[in-house]
Amino acid sequence: MATLVFGSIGTMLGGPLGGTIGSMIGSQFDTALFGSSSREGPRLKELAVTTSSYGQLLPRHFGRMRTAGSVIWASDLVERSEVQGSGKGGPSVTTYSYSANFAVALSSRPIRALGRIWADGQLLRGADGVLKAAGTLRIHTGEGDQAADPLLASAEGVERCPAYRGVAYVVFEDLDLSGFYNRIPSLTFEVIADDDFALHDVIGATLEDVDGAVKLPEVVGYSSEGAPAADLQTFAQIMPLEVDAAGEDLVIARDRRQTAAISLSEPAVATADDDFGSLTGFTRHRAAPLDNSPSILRYYDVERDYQASLQRATGRSLAGEPAAIDLPAALTASAARSMIERTSRRIDWTRDRISWRTSELHPHIAPGALVTLPGIDGQWRIREWEWREGGIELALERALPVGATTPPALGSSPGRVNLPADLPPGQTALTAFELPFDAADGSPDAARAVAAVSSASAGWGGAALYADRGDGALSPLGPSGRARAVMGSALSILPPANPLLLDRGSQLEVQLVDPTMQLPSIDMRRLAAGMNLALVGEELVQFLHATPLGQGRWRLDGLLRGRGGTEGAVAGHANAEAFVLLGTSLVALDTGLLGSGSDRRVLAFGRGDSEAALSPVHLGGIALRPLAPVHARRTLAADGSWILSWTRRARGGWSWQDGIDVPLVEQAERYIVTLGEIDAPLGTWTTDTPQLGIDAAALAPLAHHAGARFQVRQLGTHALSAPLLLAVLP
Repeated sequence: MATLVFGSIGTMLGGPLGGTIGSMIGSQFDTALFGSSSREGPRLKELAVTTSSYGQLLPRHFGRMRTAGSVIWASDLVERSEVQGSGKGGPSVTTYSYSANFAVALSSRPIRALGRIWADGQLLRGADGVLKAAGTLRIHTGEGDQAADPLLASAEGVERCPAYRGVAYVVFEDLDLSGFYNRIPSLTFEVIADDDFALHDVIGATLEDVDGAVKLPEVVGYSSEGAPAADLQTFAQIMPLEVDAAGEDLVIARDRRQTAAISLSEPAVATADDDFGSLTGFTRHRAAPLDNSPSILRYYDVERDYQASLQRATGRSLAGEPAAIDLPAALTASAARSMIERTSRRIDWTRDRISWRTSELHPHIAPGALVTLPGIDGQWRIREWEWREGGIELALERALPVGATTPPALGSSPGRVNLPADLPPGQTALTAFELPFDAADGSPDAARAVAAVSSASAGWGGAALYADRGDGALSPLGPSGRARAVMGSALSILPPANPLLLDRGSQLEVQLVDPTMQLPSIDMRRLAAGMNLALVGEELVQFLHATPLGQGRWRLDGLLRGRGGTEGAVAGHANAEAFVLLGTSLVALDTGLLGSGSDRRVLAFGRGDSEAALSPVHLGGIALRPLAPVHARRTLAADGSWILSWTRRARGGWSWQDGIDVPLVEQAERYIVTLGEIDAPLGTWTTDTPQLGIDAAALAPLAHHAGARFQVRQLGTHALSAPLLLAVLP
């Protein structure tokens, strides 16, 4: 005799045609299925983090899953220092950076590939397979012939380093930790173990002589952490699985081989007093409904990056808390909704049960087989059978009719979640320039060089900056950081305008590198406070209004021109000039490394760049160059002499708040007045006051130089200002 019940697999015996198999075979199946211990099967849990503990279970992954893995090797953090100095005896700054070398085991069976990697919840490796931080990633898929990793072999010795064959693992070499607070981040990995898998792949990997070719079309991925019986119990929650050990192989879901239901003969009457159905040969009853029938399915949602989610079945609400099914598998929301709907309907249908006795032997009667009964409608599935003296006793439950498992067309949603954007690193955009001296933000004797670094992609992770003095040698200037400057290029050419007046007639169209970047509009009070200052070519401009034109294009008007001493560039604009909105995203550059030559350049190289971005240094020397005098006047005296006068300006004194001249930041107040060409003057005068008198006797010899111009320049501590036209000889 033989009895087979899914909940007591350890008592399995042979089938009706095979005779008694014996308890030894049953115990062998029991040990293979359940394992030698009684550890609990897999349970749905929130995403874990990477750990490193002895004795930690390493799961087997099937399909596509997200896992934390276990650190199996790591070296000490690698510290690097870099000294950056301003040169010429100036102060130097030492910066430190850290990287790590470590290996993480992912699966105790081979995998096909590795997908995305999350670090502290953010993407470290996107779908394109490119790391978003500096470092090298090597993937070992766990094949039986894989070689030892070269980094581990060099650190531990070739003779002492295992190849971890049969274990899929990854090795990070020199991973930059600057974005993770100089520590190894919490990592999770998207493991791609198989393109497709069935139940046999899960059970047959650890148990021989098993026929379990049950397809799992809706299951994207599954992780096995226990004995095969735990895996069977997991899937039996959402699909009817039958186990038959009557033959040479352990057959799971026998009904998959059945093309038509088996017609049973009339029931056999009982021969013993205690047998059921003594007169009819069968009994029929309907089981009581469950107090809390499962109506919730918890699973890992593929559309939410494998985070835990749930779906509910439709139906009348019952008293008490509804039961939930934990399915530690990766599913879509629609597949999970269909599963819980089918499961709910199947549980209700299978409450109708029959105990049937037959005296005929049939080779295909086994658990899971579909049968029809004389005089009773519908199809019935064999759940148990037992060979007794009075006949073969079958425990049957109603099989779902065709179409009953088809769930209604109900909507399903994975829910709303803010997933980390998988953005490409993007190309680096760069514009380097000097800033005018600001008394509140620097020294009058030091230049202030900055770089605006940005990208069209929000996934840009910054760039390394280098200085080229013009000789081709590159000196590192440090990292740019990940903050993107608001910058782009001019689409129109600014016409000349008076830098002393608000330019209401000119407009400037610009194209920003990223269409999502914004330019603000302000009022006159904020304009007077210095807001909305931008670099356009070699001119600093303020703007009142910024009008979006779509696709990252903006129109700027209400302009203040020639700001910060750049009035000399008002009439010198060209096509496609650089545009940079000055703000907090500018990167300060080491002027000692950059130098002051006219052919110096700044280079930037990011992870998404095929070649370095480079830029000359615009506004070179503007911080140390005195401002050109203004308000030129010529007074003709009664004796025929000229008195040339002007008004001085001071570097950094951009606001004239109280009507008193701002303090001069030069070591002394000095001016040079020239007649004719500046490079080859006809005459030169120097003065310590903002005026110069030329008597009639000195003017007389110059009469034959009609049209020659008197110009004045302020002689500063470090440079000469731009010239101011004072007068022209008649």
